Amino acid sequence: MKEKTLVILAAGQGSRFGGMKQVEPVGPNGEFIMDYSIYSAKKYGFNKVVLIIREEYLELFKNSIGKRLEGIIEVNYAFQKLDDIPSGFEVPKDRVKPWGTAHAIYAARNFIKGSFGVITADDFYGDDAFRALSKSLDDEDSYSIVGYPISSTLSLNGAVKRGVILEHNQIVDEIIESSCVLKDDCVTCTPLDESKKPFNVSLDNPVSMLMNGFTPKILDVIGSDMSNAFKNHQDKLLDYEMLLPDIMDEEIKSGQKIKVVNTTAKWMGITYKEDLDDLKRFIANEINTGIYPNNLWN
Repeated sequence: MKEKTLVILAAGQGSRFGGMKQVEPVGPNGEFIMDYSIYSAKKYGFNKVVLIIREEYLELFKNSIGKRLEGIIEVNYAFQKLDDIPSGFEVPKDRVKPWGTAHAIYAARNFIKGSFGVITADDFYGDDAFRALSKSLDDEDSYSIVGYPISSTLSLNGAVKRGVILEHNQIVDEIIESSCVLKDDCVTCTPLDESKKPFNVSLDNPVSMLMNGFTPKILDVIGSDMSNAFKNHQDKLLDYEMLLPDIMDEEIKSGQKIKVVNTTAKWMGITYKEDLDDLKRFIANEINTGIYPNNLWN
């Protein structure tokens, strides 16, 4: 069987949420959001999971979701460490924060052999999204982004930040990180890069919610990017971050093909404690309609 690995970014602290969202129970039997992600991933052909976590939380993850998954799917743990940098360099004295989302993926490199998917632990992606992601990994020449209609990811309470995808024939031309708000029958997007002008997109325009498919090549790209930063930008290393959208943008410019794959799934995120009730109600409805069993692992 072809190996398909799901890499889950689970090292965040959830400052606005007031705790670790990735281990917040949302299901009727104490399931976390990533329980639902792993359930659907396994259903659609993934056979290995790598959790990117902080090393100090290893026992917490092993004794909760790790224990639930014993004998069901292979689970590995990788640590995003500050000193996991190119050989021959040193961490700046006053640097305290990790090196960003791309570096988190790089931390899993020793567990990845073939194509792999990447998600975050605290986003609910929906069952069909994992069907789309798994299918996209069958193409070993391209990367992929699971695209959600922008209208289904907006908030009634104001603007939200989204990676707006501009594409042609489902091949990505550009991803523009923007502040987005619904206006009449379209969405107005104001790029975070102030050198770019605001633009409008249709309600069904795809956005990236950090659900991506990659070939192992991306790991070499990240390693090279980091080596370059340490070699040529020593004066900027205190604030330097390797962000996955930036790496993907570089890859697009170098000619790497990135496909947009569509999904009928509903994405849901939890930024604040108040968002939990909406997610729990949604999951309960998904269980009632047969998308998920009442108890995922029994």
